[in-house]
Amino acid sequence: MLYKPNPDKPMHQMTLPTIDGKGVTVSGSNNRWQMIVVYRGLHCPICKTYTAKIEALKDKFNELETDIVFISGDTAEKAKNFASEVGLNLPVAYDLSIEQMRQLGLYISEPRPNETDRPFPEPGLFVLNEKGQPHIVEISNAPFIRPEPELIIRGIMHIKKNNYPIRGTLA
Repeated sequence: MLYKPNPDKPMHQMTLPTIDGKGVTVSGSNNRWQMIVVYRGLHCPICKTYTAKIEALKDKFNELETDIVFISGDTAEKAKNFASEVGLNLPVAYDLSIEQMRQLGLYISEPRPNETDRPFPEPGLFVLNEKGQPHIVEISNAPFIRPEPELIIRGIMHIKKNNYPIRGTLA
C-alpha cells in the first residue's frame, strides 16, 4: 500500500546530504515555509527544464518566505552534474533512499536501459508550512505531470493572505 503524507501532521523529518556539503533537513517546523521538489535524476530532461523554471523564480519564492530544496535518489556525482547542467544555485540533495521515497509517498520506478543504475523516484512536490505540515502536495507516477511554478507561487500567496486551510484532511 502506498503511503500518503497526512496534511494534519508534520511530514517525516529527514536529513540529506547536499552537493555543497552542508546537508539539508526537510520537514520539521521553522519560521519559513519549505518547498521540496523531488526530481527523477540526471537522466531526465523534463526534470532539467522544470527545475530551471523554479530556479528562475527563486526570488519570488523567497519573498514568500519559502525555501526550496531539490532532491533525488542520484549519487553525489550525478546530482552535481545535474545542478551544473541546469545552473542550479538552490540546495540540491541526493541519495534519497527507497525507504525515504516511500515515506514521502512517492512512486518508485526501475530504470530502463540507459536511464540510470538504480531505482529512482517519480516527481513529487511538497509545500510545507512553518509547522512542517504539507499544505500543497503533488505526487506523480510519470515525468509528464508537474505543477506550474507560477501556480504554486499564486497558491502560497492565496494561502497566506487568506489563512486558507490545509485541504484533503477528511479521512
